[in-house]
Amino acid sequence: MDRRHFILSGLALTASGGQALAEADYKVRYNFGSTFSRSRRAGAGRYGGKRTVSYRTAERPGTVIVDTRRRRLYYVLKGDKAIQYGVGVGRAGFEWSGTARIGHKAEWPAWRPPKAMIERELRKYGRRLPDVMEGGPRNPLGARALYLFQGKRDTLYRIHGTNAPHTIGRAMSSGCIRMLNEEVIDLYSRTRIGTKVVVI
Repeated sequence: MDRRHFILSGLALTASGGQALAEADYKVRYNFGSTFSRSRRAGAGRYGGKRTVSYRTAERPGTVIVDTRRRRLYYVLKGDKAIQYGVGVGRAGFEWSGTARIGHKAEWPAWRPPKAMIERELRKYGRRLPDVMEGGPRNPLGARALYLFQGKRDTLYRIHGTNAPHTIGRAMSSGCIRMLNEEVIDLYSRTRIGTKVVVI
């Protein structure tokens, strides 16, 4: 997440109806197919959406592999196949790699900026981030979040949706892995607590 990621998008929905209404409204007004076409027109790395590809790896089916150089995420399938998704990754100075696991999952998650991010935003831009921002289409974590842990320690990195689809294929975050909302919903449904995540 970064400064641009926090800026409210054009997906302006009423907050009074709660998360269930917001999600239903999101699906109606921003259906899965139209989001892909809008993203392509916006020049989101000319990304055409998830697809099944040939992918050889020693990792077990069900593993998530993030290739930060190619800006792709792979959900490993049987038979040397994987589902390939486009992602946004950490910008210069915020790159990372390693092995983690999914320690928590959330639908329309609330965003709690880390203390270091709050201080950095205030110092660099003179803007105070909220201590917490409730979930919904305006939230920079998007529709779903997969929280990455190493052992029992929360790394503070997430695989999450985004309200800025033009950032897919780019290095613009503070280390989190961004996905289109409809695609993080798909990945969320395939993964479970304990799923191995490899970031290379």
